[in-house]
Amino acid sequence: MLRDPRLAAAVDGLGRELVKGEIRGAQDRARAGALPPAEIVDAVLDALPGAPVTLTPVLNASGVLLHTNLGRAPLSDAAVRALAEAAGTNDVELDLATGRRGRRGRGALDALRAAVPTAGDVHVVNNGAAALALAATALGGPGRTIVIARGEMVEIGDGFRLPELLESTGTRLREVGTTNRVNAEDYSRAIDDTTAFVLKVHPSNFVVSGFTSSVPPAELRDLGVPLVVDIGSGLLAPHPTLPDEPDMTTTLAAGVDLVTSSGDKLLGGPQAGIMAGDAALVQRLRRHPLARALRVDKLTLAALEATLRGPRPPVVAGLEADPAELWERAERIAARLRAAGLDAEAVRSVAAVGGGGAPGVDLSSAAVSLPERCAETLRAGRPAVLGRVTDGRCLLDLRAVPPGDDDELARLVLRAEAPA
Repeated sequence: MLRDPRLAAAVDGLGRELVKGEIRGAQDRARAGALPPAEIVDAVLDALPGAPVTLTPVLNASGVLLHTNLGRAPLSDAAVRALAEAAGTNDVELDLATGRRGRRGRGALDALRAAVPTAGDVHVVNNGAAALALAATALGGPGRTIVIARGEMVEIGDGFRLPELLESTGTRLREVGTTNRVNAEDYSRAIDDTTAFVLKVHPSNFVVSGFTSSVPPAELRDLGVPLVVDIGSGLLAPHPTLPDEPDMTTTLAAGVDLVTSSGDKLLGGPQAGIMAGDAALVQRLRRHPLARALRVDKLTLAALEATLRGPRPPVVAGLEADPAELWERAERIAARLRAAGLDAEAVRSVAAVGGGGAPGVDLSSAAVSLPERCAETLRAGRPAVLGRVTDGRCLLDLRAVPPGDDDELARLVLRAEAPA
């Protein structure tokens, strides 16, 4: 079977062992009577992935723009092309004019400075948690304390808790205020000779409402210690759809010394931790020994630069999608599926930002409603389709689906629902 000319390209591109494994699986099905022997090669070709990895491509029709289990932000076409450019040898840390060592990631850092004009300098590490860990390690350590409001001691996902992350650096936390209320005096009374910095964390994955109060960064900038703010979501500038979501440019303008965020959320780029603020402070963090362990590779730098310089990424396009256009798309897809005999209809839907960003913000959307059983059959395909089950129906929400993928979405539904 491996010598079949129809499999030659697959063997060259994916490797002999991977193709052999698929052949053996198809042969086992043929021996069990589940597959005609003459169709073994066709079955192997259908089952082979596009690349020798176990990751399955998924079309995100869940209605969550930043789905953590799907890798959060999908990269733009420009960023994908940048990854291909960066995959080979390049001048990531070489000055071609002199032939000597150059400034690592200069293009991405220059693009980030341009995108955040209120920053004295910027730095990039491998994720948002790493940015906070670097700040706590470089500024804190044994015998030092971080002042933080009790209501901002959040869990950031998969059981990881921010207090434990910070305390793992050897720095102690000094909690101020109560779960629901904190004021400026609470902070000022907590400052002493051991204070490394004051930390404010945007509670980006939950909302506390009712009898609450918090202190804006502008009221904490004159406490005599550095003020660090983690905005979480990676919004670099204000966005009209998310008026309550903090952004890096505005936060720094309020007098904050250092702002940290993720790069793979509302920024729409690769996984990264973004740090921006006072030039001397950022340089101090950049030169700390831990920064070497947390640095990003050339692929991340390339994708980040392309995200910053290129056209709007898919996350922003989804955030700015017109609900009327989403409805028209849902109607077209549903009509095509009904014409093929499927139980499909267009319905109004509500989408979410997700990924720990803009909690409580509802995004008007539209979806294709299918029988509930479709949720499982669509997840079993390749590419897979992830919808959501609501009131006994499988909804394929279009907020996170690029318009160019509508035909593919319809094709995958028809394939999944085709008679056996």
